[in-house]
Amino acid sequence: MRYFYILICCLWLSVTSAEEWEEQKLFKGSSATQTLRLLSSTDTSVFAPVIEKFLLENPTLNIHYFVTSSATVYQRFRTSPDQFDVVISSAMDLQLKLVNDGFANQVEDLLHPDWAQWRQSLFGFTLEPASIVVNKAAFATLPKPQSRQQMIEILRTNPADFQGKIGTYDVRQSGLGYLFATQDARASESYWRLMEIMGSLDTRLYCCSGDMIEDLASGSIIIAYNVLGSYAMARADLADKIEVLHPSEFPNTMMRTALIAQETRLPQQAELFLRYLTSSRWSEPGQTETPLPSLRTASENTRRSIISLEPGLMIFLDRLKRRLFIREWESAVIQ
Repeated sequence: MRYFYILICCLWLSVTSAEEWEEQKLFKGSSATQTLRLLSSTDTSVFAPVIEKFLLENPTLNIHYFVTSSATVYQRFRTSPDQFDVVISSAMDLQLKLVNDGFANQVEDLLHPDWAQWRQSLFGFTLEPASIVVNKAAFATLPKPQSRQQMIEILRTNPADFQGKIGTYDVRQSGLGYLFATQDARASESYWRLMEIMGSLDTRLYCCSGDMIEDLASGSIIIAYNVLGSYAMARADLADKIEVLHPSEFPNTMMRTALIAQETRLPQQAELFLRYLTSSRWSEPGQTETPLPSLRTASENTRRSIISLEPGLMIFLDRLKRRLFIREWESAVIQ
């Protein structure tokens, strides 16, 4: 009986441990002797080609890849900073906060653009726009919004078509959603009006881009606001069902960023991986297949739309400011 009880306890622990993560996977090097632990908000299917290419060049390493939401990445890492070696997230503001609070190692002599790094500790390695994504079939007879103002006008003119058919991030749960929302509010006078109209039409709220994209393809919703364009364009299997649009005014382009944990067990190996990421070798033609656009794609126009890695990003992380922003957002969107 005692052994049966121990077995049940072990099974329960293994199940709860598995449920702690959205995804986790061990990538094995061909002659690995050490394991690098990556904590990330990037879906495994999207990031796997990058890891696999790195391991071809560095076969003595395994990589244990843990995936959860951007907000949870921040919380988990702050709670257990010695459990991970590299932290990757789409929530630039939360990553900046981790560096500011002393959770990251500096990397010296890394040739990287000044606009894509902060304090030699946080490094951007992708460029990914916030997008409007629509269901092609539903918009066959509707105009497609090319800006926030056009989206407002389309929703106002056709409320019956959009009732319960709009999706966006739940900014209370999504770190990336909160980042995009606060940047929109700072840059665009039309943001709050758009939120009010979306709220009046029973907008559906999501934690993740992937879930929104699936519902767009099925027709459960027909338009989604502030979706990661890279994730939508990654779904080649849905190309005939969804279309990605980029707002022409005040575009927001996010940099996915990486840092090395200050308490990493493997500082040299973690730095090796970071240098690989920032080199953009993983994005060279014919090298890998990932939808993540590297910094190589940074044209002058794109540069102007990039959310800056600067202390100002942390303004809305202040507890009072966050509470006030969430309260105003809830008043507009949850009616």
